[in-house]
Amino acid sequence: MGDKSIQKKQYIIDVAARVFAEMGYKNVTMKDVVDACEISRGGLYLYYESTAQLFIDVMKSQAEAGSDFTSLISDDATAADILLLFLQEEKKELFKKKGNLNRAYYEFYFDEKPSKADNVLKKKFDSNMKMIGKLIEIGVESGEFTCEDPLTAAYNILYLIEGMKTTALTLGISSDSYDRQILYILESLGVEA
Repeated sequence: MGDKSIQKKQYIIDVAARVFAEMGYKNVTMKDVVDACEISRGGLYLYYESTAQLFIDVMKSQAEAGSDFTSLISDDATAADILLLFLQEEKKELFKKKGNLNRAYYEFYFDEKPSKADNVLKKKFDSNMKMIGKLIEIGVESGEFTCEDPLTAAYNILYLIEGMKTTALTLGISSDSYDRQILYILESLGVEA
């Protein structure tokens, strides 16, 4: 694929992400994406056969962009600093008004049941779990954290975050409530806030 084709495909992905964020996954048609991108149907179908195929690329693009939080980590950051930064980035994503794809993610996974190879959220979850588990291990070794089972603690943190994402979509959640839950997790690791 040439540079121009790569740029066009990325443009479609970026615009489609905004459409999915606004409309969810199940309500978006290829025509919606054509209209938002201001391209021909043939121009879209040159790259994508379906909204499912397009949404998978949107998720991959979002996952790559989300992993950029590591650039925010200072050289002298402790394990607790890095964990807190990760949790703050998750909070920003949760409360982001424009461009939040959480509803679309859940609709996609309920409707499409993607294969393991296409399960971008599972890959992101597993990657985050390994990172948080390793951070907790490092924090225990350095004396920052107290934890008998870092892997289970990492799972608990991620399950809590996923639960708050669902709660935000269905019942609503306040910033203070998020902060209280995170404070509880940090205190359970022995971090003084």
